[in-house]
Parts: sequence; C-alpha cells; structure tokens
Amino acid sequence: MAPAPDNSAMKPNGNGLPSRQRKLDWRRVVGPGLITGASDDDPSGIATYSQAGAQFGYSLSWTMILTYPLMSAVQMISARIGRVTGHGLAGNLVRHYPAWLTNVLVILLLIANTINIGANLGAMADATALVTGLPSVGFMLAFAVFCATAEVVLRYQAYARVLKWLTLALLSYVVTLFLVRIPWRSAAEGLLFPRVEWNTETLMMIVAIFGTTISPYLFFWQASQEAEEVDDNPDEQPLKCDPLEGRVELKRIEFDTWLGMAASNLVALSIIFTTAATLNANGVLDIRTSADAAGALRPIAGDYAALIFALGIVGTGLLAVPVLAGSAAYALGEARRWPVGLDCRPKRAKAFYATIVAATAIGALMNFTPIDPIRALVLAAVINGIVAVPVMVVMMLVSTRKSVMGVFKVHGPVLWLGWLATAVMAAAVLAMIVTSI
Repeated sequence: MAPAPDNSAMKPNGNGLPSRQRKLDWRRVVGPGLITGASDDDPSGIATYSQAGAQFGYSLSWTMILTYPLMSAVQMISARIGRVTGHGLAGNLVRHYPAWLTNVLVILLLIANTINIGANLGAMADATALVTGLPSVGFMLAFAVFCATAEVVLRYQAYARVLKWLTLALLSYVVTLFLVRIPWRSAAEGLLFPRVEWNTETLMMIVAIFGTTISPYLFFWQASQEAEEVDDNPDEQPLKCDPLEGRVELKRIEFDTWLGMAASNLVALSIIFTTAATLNANGVLDIRTSADAAGALRPIAGDYAALIFALGIVGTGLLAVPVLAGSAAYALGEARRWPVGLDCRPKRAKAFYATIVAATAIGALMNFTPIDPIRALVLAAVINGIVAVPVMVVMMLVSTRKSVMGVFKVHGPVLWLGWLATAVMAAAVLAMIVTSI
C-alpha cells in the first residue's frame, strides 16, 4: 500500500489553491517592476515633466497621485500575464486573437519606440555636451553603440543586474529637489488642492503626462521580462503549469510593481517640483527637451543642480533606450514566433537581436535628419496613445480568460483599477484628438 502523500508543505492561497510554504526571497523581489518603473522616467518623460513644472508650476503635480494606482494595476496585470502563461503580451495576442490585430499593434509600437529611442539618444548626448562642453555627435553615437552592444553581448542575468544598478540614476532628481528652495506649502497645495485652469493647453499637458506614465512599451517589456525570468531558471515553470508557486510569485510581482511605479512617480514629482520652484518662478515657461531643462537650471539653481540633473538624463537614458529597443524586439519576435530572449545566444535568436540593433541604429540616425525631434515626439505620443487603448483592452480581456490564465485570472481591485486606467486612457486619447482638430 502506497504511503499517503505528505501535504504538510502546502496550504491554500487566496485563489483556493494549495501553495508551497515557500517564503518570499527579498533578495530577488526587486526586478522587472523596478526596471520598468525606472525606465518610465526616460529623457522624453523628463522633458514632459519639466515642461509641466515650468509652464504650470505646481498645479499639475496631482496627476502623479492619480496615475500611481492606475499605472501600477496595469503593469501588475501585464506582469501576471507573463508569469502565468510564460509568454509576453505579443505572444498571447498572436495565440488568442487575429493575426492582423497583433501585426498592426506591433508595427505601431515599433514606430513609436524607434522615435523615442532617437529622441532619448539625442537628449543624452545634449546633456553630456552641456556638462563637458564637447560636441554632442560623438556622445550620441557612443551611447547608441553601448546600449545595443550590451543587450547583444551580455546574458540575461548579467544584463538585468546592470539595469537594476542603473535605476540608481533616479536618485539624482531627488537630490536635485533638495538643492533648490522649494516653497513646500505652495507645493503641497498644488499636490493636494490644485487650482487648475481647464483650457486646451492644460488638457494637452495632462494627456501628455498620462501618455508618458502609462505607455504600451512598458506593458510589453514587463510581461516579457517575467516570461524571461521563467525561461532563465530551469527550476521554474509558468504558473499555469505550476500553480503551487502562485502565492509567493504573485506577492513578489505585487511588491516589485508597486515599488517600481512609486519610484517612477516620486521622481516625476521631484522634477515637477524642481522646475516649478526654479523655472516657473523665474518666468522660464517653455522647455522643449530635458537638456533644455538642465541648461535652464544652471543660472537659476547653480552649476551643481544643473550637473546632477544632466547626469540623471544620461543615467535614465542608458536604462530606457535598451528597454525601448528590447520591448520592440520582444513584441516583434513573439508576434512572428521567433526565438526571443536576452538569455538566448545571438546565433539562435538572430532576428530578435537584429531588431534591437536596427531600432537603436535607426533611432540614432534620426538625429542626422531634418526631422524636428519635438514633432517626432508628439507623433510618438499620439501613436503611443492610440496603441495603448486597444492593448489595454486586450490585456484586460486576456487577464480574465480562464482558458489563458487558469485559476490565476485577475479579479477584484486590481481588475477594477485596470479597467479604470483603460477608460482614463481612452478619454485622454479622445480629448487629444478633439483638441487637435
């Protein structure tokens, strides 16, 4: 007679499933969520937040409170999809929805990401030139080569560690916040009791802020990174195949994502406060790029504040450019069912790595064309907004399908916040279209 199974190492979780009594390993809890949140504050985002502070002072800082739970829920859902299914968003799209829908969304994502890569490389080069006094062209090419080479050469675990360390660049904006004089009472009033003049310019800036904080490339990246974490560890399987790990893994994703999005919005708030207290207070109301913001800070806040601000642009750019190129490669590769993953050897995933190199190279070359980078960023923001809404709708539908998620289908407050974020983004895009007509 066979011995009875030992169930002492199992207990039910919130989904009614047994889970191993494995404790959360705090040494590995910080990962895709933090990297995703940090990459959200790329040089293009810094430019948006700088313009918000310069033009509107503290009156739009409340958007950071509003977007925090919304972006956290959406990113958490995308992460769950990747961890449960073992596939990124594009991989799930192509498996469960018409191929034409996946192809359209992926092409639009590729266009928007490439434009953003070009703008970020240009901003990083301009910021370095501002600090060193040397021509920016050489820096721009060096940054492009470094970002593309690092993604191709380094294995996933090594590269993930590099990205985690680069998230420390976000601290530069918190440091800058304390290098200038902030009228904290006025800042608190703008944050908690804002006085907003509702006009076209205000509405467009709010749309820009939403488009910067809730962006489709972040969805694709975090979902693919969760799937990559599974592929890279031979002892792990997708949660759909190994539900016993569900309790601890979902807890890890939740903590990682809330932390990453908190870091993202704290930095954005620091930038708004810094530029409001310096630029807006001194009548500097128009900022075109993040490098412009660093340059404008110098005569007002001093060389040291401008230097820290500029170094932050370079650090966040080194983090964001690989994420933009990587998310494009994951999306295209999964849609075409190519071998994908930063842990794959280049010979095995030639098309995946070729996409990373091509997106980075094309973005760099954009800086040598007559294309106005500001117009390009506006176009990228419009494309991101258009892509975000259907991607979010599909994400929400996928996350609630038992055939895809099994017992890990999303429900409760996270689901409600996800649908609310989708509705808010749809309203923002509609407002952007109406005000542009």
